[in-house]
Amino acid sequence: MTDRGGGFGARPRVGLLSVIVLTYNEERHIRRCLEQLDRVADQVLVVDAFSTDATRDIAEAMGARVMTHAWTNYADQLNWALENAGVTSDWVMRLDADEVLDRRLKEGLRDWLTAADPATGGFEIRRRIVFMGREIRHGGMSPMWVTRLWRRGAARCESTWMDEHMLVRDGGIGRLPGGILDVNLRSLTWWTAKHNGYASREAVDLLLRQHRGDSHGHGLDGLNRQARLKRWAKTRVYGRLPLGMRAWLYFLYRIFLRLGALDGGRGMLFHVLQGLWYRYLVDAKVLEVQTLMVERGYGIERAIREALGIALDASDHGGREPGTRPR
Repeated sequence: MTDRGGGFGARPRVGLLSVIVLTYNEERHIRRCLEQLDRVADQVLVVDAFSTDATRDIAEAMGARVMTHAWTNYADQLNWALENAGVTSDWVMRLDADEVLDRRLKEGLRDWLTAADPATGGFEIRRRIVFMGREIRHGGMSPMWVTRLWRRGAARCESTWMDEHMLVRDGGIGRLPGGILDVNLRSLTWWTAKHNGYASREAVDLLLRQHRGDSHGHGLDGLNRQARLKRWAKTRVYGRLPLGMRAWLYFLYRIFLRLGALDGGRGMLFHVLQGLWYRYLVDAKVLEVQTLMVERGYGIERAIREALGIALDASDHGGREPGTRPR
């Protein structure tokens, strides 16, 4: 890989931008991911959860700095990287291995960061989803603004089982032109299996809030505007609706009020799977745990372990399976 200094590994550690990529068996995506960061990042740090494929070899060969760390959940892995990688650049960016920067973001990012207002602690970027070759433009999925850039030391990832966001604690949150596209190259079978795991972890989140009143990681301080609105709606509105019924209501909201029907056949498949099936599956898992608690007298920890195969740790957040983010 070539650049101003001859590859990521040849660039000084003190620079404008470092990019952190969390990986586990991402040999299908990692080369594409790193190639696009040439001339954008001064350093790329790949934090790998002991992949069994060629992910680490490819990343190292392309000049990325590779570290390994056992996976608990996405938030813990990212925060571990922030605490242990010794990043010294002015700005830090998080990127998934299956995401690509659009042309406008690649060409303008370094100039925008150089000229950033000193009062800005982080930036949100528009993220778009491509599902089975079709960009999802409706159903409330676009624009999706996510905080992906922050000044070193100004932000930390909130510790939740699912739906985690960056919390910018020092400075305001600006907005950058350009965007990120989620273009996953794996099969639909992989996608549905992954979402089954996501559903278990989201069920844990819901159960802990319901039965313990846990609010850890679910506040609004430090979130960007869209994340605050969605978090409020999820906890204050959606979370108070009956199990099962709320999945259908949410699906109808996406299809009709947010015009998801305009996304065409493959777009409709996405909305059915991600907006109805996934949400209904989460509720079914919640019901399964609650049934064990009522009929067998299990405590919440045992019921979750029996039904979902998840052992709660001391801080009540975490997970076993590494991988990419929910879609």
